[in-house]
Amino acid sequence: MASFHLAVKAIGRSAGRSATAAAAYRAGVEITDERTGLVHDYTRKQGVEHSELMLPTDAPEWAADRERLWNAAELAETRKNATVAREYEIALPVELSADERRELALGLAREISERHGVAVDVSIHAPGREGDQRNHHAHLLTTTRRLGPEGLGEKTRELDQKQSGEVERWRERWAEMQNRALELANVPDRVDHRSHQRQGIEQEPTVHMGPSATAMERRAEQVAAREGRAYEPVTAVGQHNAGVVERAGLRQYIERGTEWLRDRRHLKVCAPNNDLADISGTFGVVGLVCLSDQRELDPTPHDGGSALQGFDGDIAIGGIKHAVYLCPAGMHQ
Repeated sequence: MASFHLAVKAIGRSAGRSATAAAAYRAGVEITDERTGLVHDYTRKQGVEHSELMLPTDAPEWAADRERLWNAAELAETRKNATVAREYEIALPVELSADERRELALGLAREISERHGVAVDVSIHAPGREGDQRNHHAHLLTTTRRLGPEGLGEKTRELDQKQSGEVERWRERWAEMQNRALELANVPDRVDHRSHQRQGIEQEPTVHMGPSATAMERRAEQVAAREGRAYEPVTAVGQHNAGVVERAGLRQYIERGTEWLRDRRHLKVCAPNNDLADISGTFGVVGLVCLSDQRELDPTPHDGGSALQGFDGDIAIGGIKHAVYLCPAGMHQ
């Protein structure tokens, strides 16, 4: 299930951080900080799939050198508590290919650079070896000053002010870009930058996993990978959380189908399952939800119905197959 994440963070001296260190770490390179004399060497860092600088069209040639760019960003600030860089941390859809994820991240970086006149240093990271293997993400490190022919100039104050709405605008734009990329890739999932509360959705909560349960689940994943079989949670909390995620996935799966149906009111939805009777109210405008206790479902459409194009298939919840079908109106009463 595609997920949304875009967080904007400040890189500031008050927290003991520097633009040179941040850039070196994210890109997996070595940068010497001219202001402090410190050498930030992250050339042994693994998992950096791609790094690239996105610059305004009128940027000076020297700005294409990562070390020179971020040293210039540091030297442009004189205050001991100055903000020296800004970071956009984004999640990339696991449903897309590596090339598609790269183009998506670079597309956002290009738009940020064009709108605010800043340099954007893009670093795409693979999931951690022991973490969630769906966690493809990118770091977009930007200058806090506009970059023009004469070098770094005025501060981008619009990004410092909540009332400007710029950060929320980028969150909304990132959701639009992801959804367009998912659509082009024929992936039915969609993301929404709004919180569940703003969407009017009551989200079923997961339970916090402590260190012991997390370690047990990690070992179970490793054993399953070695044995060439699908991983299944082994702790009670892990099984609970997996069920929450699967049910959320099925809800999104069905909700995306209802959107497709809005201009096809002569059709009704038949969604056989035995776990989600409580969501039947979400289908008021498109038809009927049929519930079934079948333990196994034939993936072939039944009763003359037709599989929902783009949403056909099944999803497992608690080891039981669930499917979504389109059935002619009046077929189920």
